[in-house]
Amino acid sequence: MNRLSPIGVLVVTALLAGCDRAAQKPMTPAASGGPTTERAGPVQWNTTTGAFELNGRRLKTIKLWTFEGSTEGFTAVRSKITPALDQGLSVQIADPTLRSPKGLNVPGGQFPLVLVRLTRTAAGEAWDGALYYSTAAHPEASTFFGKPTPATPPAVGETVTLVYDMARQTVGAPDWIQSNIDQIRLDIEDKAGGAFVIRQVAIAENPQSATLPAADPLPSAKP
Repeated sequence: MNRLSPIGVLVVTALLAGCDRAAQKPMTPAASGGPTTERAGPVQWNTTTGAFELNGRRLKTIKLWTFEGSTEGFTAVRSKITPALDQGLSVQIADPTLRSPKGLNVPGGQFPLVLVRLTRTAAGEAWDGALYYSTAAHPEASTFFGKPTPATPPAVGETVTLVYDMARQTVGAPDWIQSNIDQIRLDIEDKAGGAFVIRQVAIAENPQSATLPAADPLPSAKP
């Protein structure tokens, strides 16, 4: 029977000790694709209940999209949209237009809030944030749109809930609250290059209309 030399015994012992140390080395957790910071505001997403809340009170929604493994009927013109790895809708901006499915049949007077919670994942050249919509009476147009609060765009890695109070829409009031809404269109950026994960989109009631700040003054509008 072959026996190891003293030097061979030392080599084997060192190798086994090295393997044991490698097995005991703690694993580094994988980097999370989720948001790094979330901006405070009157409307927040409650991950426990899976609902938006206004000043801690759950909002009643007629439409809620959470994009769990699906685009849920949202479409883009030239931007790339895919389900995000963790949860949400990953959007790489080439054209600003992002549309919901048609046939929403939302009574605007009862549901004047549109909520968009998103995380910026890449810097862009020009923030927009306009919300257009169509009804049986008119298509999307620069004479009917809203702007969000907060107006300051999110930084890379920041999550923010954009609140569109369409009872006080930027242009065309009081059209939203007098109409049935067929489709909404979100123009996130005004130029190509930015990227986002849209976490949730909702159309909701507003039980505390006086508590929400008005949108900023009229910006330049696109047709």
